[in-house]
Amino acid sequence: QVQLVESGGGLVQPGGSLRLSCAASGSIRRLGTLGWYRQAPGNQRELVAIITSGGSTNYADSVKGRFTISRDNTKIAVYLQMDSLKPEDTAVYYCYADDVWRCTGSYYREVWGQGTLVTVSS
Repeated sequence: QVQLVESGGGLVQPGGSLRLSCAASGSIRRLGTLGWYRQAPGNQRELVAIITSGGSTNYADSVKGRFTISRDNTKIAVYLQMDSLKPEDTAVYYCYADDVWRCTGSYYREVWGQGTLVTVSS
């Protein structure tokens, strides 16, 4: 079984910073794009940022210049550095991976984490 486990969420004041981490486990041999999505109460899940296996990145317009996504292929992990946080960034943040191949030969088109809550409030 492939698992993505997020950490680093919490309560932060407007203008503050948080760093989210997501570690993948499950005898993974290779995976493709990693990313972060978020879902605020009453809203649909939306893309925050993605990073391909080659290191190309894409960000939602609302977070450009404030958030930075990175990945560590050795640790099979993805990170989201969030700076200049705003109340509208409050949401559950989900880690995402696609094209996941296990050492056993199993393939997963996409895998999602359970989510970590980020609350931006004074």
